[in-house]
Amino acid sequence: MGNPEYVYSSTNNVDSKHRVEIPPLQPFVKSLKNMLKETFFPDDPLRQFKNQPPRRKFILGLQYLFPILEWGPRYSFKFFKSDLIAGITIASLAIPQGISYAKLANLPPILGLYSSFVPPLIYAIMGSSRDLAVGTVAVGSLLIGSMLSNEVNANENPKLYLHLAFTATFFAGLLQAALGIFRLGLIVDFLSHATIVGFMGGAATVVCLQQLKGILGLDHFTHATDVVSVMRSVFTQTHQWRWESAVLGCCFLFYLLLARYFSKKKPKLFWISAMAPLTSVVLGSLLVYLTHAERHGVEAIGYLKKGINPPSIMDLQFGSQYLTTTIKTGIVTGIIGLAEGIAVGRSFAMYKNYQIDGNKEMIAFGMMNIVGSCTSCYLTAGPFSRSAVNFNAGCKTAISNIVMAFAVMITLLFLTPLFHYTPLVVLSSIIIAAMLGLIDYEAAIHLWHIDKFDFVVCISAYVGVVFGNIEIGLLMAVGLSVLRVLLFVARPRTIVLGNIPNSKIYRNVDQYPNANNVPGVLILEIDAPIYFANASYLRERISRWINDEEDKLKSSGEASLQYVILDMSAVGNIDTSGISMLDEVEKITERRGLKLVLANPGAEVMKKMNKSKFLEKIGQEWIFLTVGEAVGTCNYMLHTFKPKLAADESNV
Repeated sequence: MGNPEYVYSSTNNVDSKHRVEIPPLQPFVKSLKNMLKETFFPDDPLRQFKNQPPRRKFILGLQYLFPILEWGPRYSFKFFKSDLIAGITIASLAIPQGISYAKLANLPPILGLYSSFVPPLIYAIMGSSRDLAVGTVAVGSLLIGSMLSNEVNANENPKLYLHLAFTATFFAGLLQAALGIFRLGLIVDFLSHATIVGFMGGAATVVCLQQLKGILGLDHFTHATDVVSVMRSVFTQTHQWRWESAVLGCCFLFYLLLARYFSKKKPKLFWISAMAPLTSVVLGSLLVYLTHAERHGVEAIGYLKKGINPPSIMDLQFGSQYLTTTIKTGIVTGIIGLAEGIAVGRSFAMYKNYQIDGNKEMIAFGMMNIVGSCTSCYLTAGPFSRSAVNFNAGCKTAISNIVMAFAVMITLLFLTPLFHYTPLVVLSSIIIAAMLGLIDYEAAIHLWHIDKFDFVVCISAYVGVVFGNIEIGLLMAVGLSVLRVLLFVARPRTIVLGNIPNSKIYRNVDQYPNANNVPGVLILEIDAPIYFANASYLRERISRWINDEEDKLKSSGEASLQYVILDMSAVGNIDTSGISMLDEVEKITERRGLKLVLANPGAEVMKKMNKSKFLEKIGQEWIFLTVGEAVGTCNYMLHTFKPKLAADESNV
């Protein structure tokens, strides 16, 4: 315990050049405005409109909504040559992938081509990424297929299923656009890197397992996505396995993986991997046509309708009994599509040293899905594989998406009959080859080495998706991520600081073993804002630190504890519960005969301590700019003023 007879005097005699100032009061409306600006407009998007004439503001507004108007006037023929090559290259990948992913969503294959025509045109006008290649994505297709199939059987009622897919896409776009317009992208931030790695890996595993139906040539297969149901469906139908289909699928899968291997070894040969899916489709179609393999259990796509996207706005089902299902599907697929697309766009923007606007991307994604849902398209985003090919092909701007869209348009108008004999097993091989690249085990190992909790989040998402379903895996991962955020808030770190020898610097004694404790002084750093969620914990933790320090001093026979310094440099804000906590801590220290000292409280903290009269209670002379000044004053007091009891005895 501290010495109860110790006489604390004013520190006016100590040479202190500076004091912690109380910020001037601001009107409530101005404070609220600043808070909302920092929350929703951290990038200050309206900065460019300041001090501009009305006509210039109108032009800047159009350029903000349609970035193509900003860089379009500077576009050159040199850029077009690069974008032309990149656009044709990604079209060769988009066509077979589009057909494959549409089958994954239990939708007609032609919808994969429709979805690679209109949405890329919208994104090229409204998107801010130069490298993102827009199109259908495997995970989004799987989500639509699994969530809608729980309500409607695509084989028994294909028309209703198709309309529900369009409606879910509309709601996905509506959500994405709303998040961008109201600048609520922070919702997507709850999908951490660990969550995305685990979820995408799990979804890729599920997609690969689902393709066993095509590889083995099975007619009947489970609609469940968990590994147990899929394996049961596979091994209870061993008598229906078709070896012709399996051999063909394995050969094409080997070819696709070999092409990817060579492209990774020599990045200049990226076109080998990019052309491999289309080459597989051509070779597979020729093989089926020449050998009549469809008569031997190798199923082909069949007839694909010629022509560009028909309108589907009248097919949207807003009044059906399945409205709740389409809204839920739209929300889940919309958020996943945003998380993947923005992450991919930012990663490639980093390579080329430019920035993309996350809110612009959300609006662009939303508009292309809203327009897409009205033109016979289903969910589109920015798939990594297609964007990587676009990047490696040397694209310069989003014009590569327009080139791809026109290539797909030509295919829709003239070339769809050529896909009549394309075997489904080839499409399954293309999907498996693409999905294996999404199982990022190296990232999981990296998470294990860096942060075990992130690794647990990653594995939870993976296990939830593979052994449960997509929704369970997503909920588990997001739940654990939110739990971690709550733990950071509710259980902040408190650290004991010590003095670095021959300096006035004070650091964590665990991080710097040579840091010395200051005799008679306990220095604690609070490493987070103080809110109602952590106030009780901090009070108990500070009390425990004091108990531990007094026990240590007592056992070692050193001078008793007299001062407790709280370093509040990291306390960016405090609420009324936090003020009450400080008040209780001050009372606890006073009862123990100790003095509470504060170091470097921020502006918001000082403002609220002043309004609550806590400053008057503790005394502003006991609040310092730095830990060094606080320790200096405490040492001065310890060496200058003596305990009252000792002084009285000397007078006797």
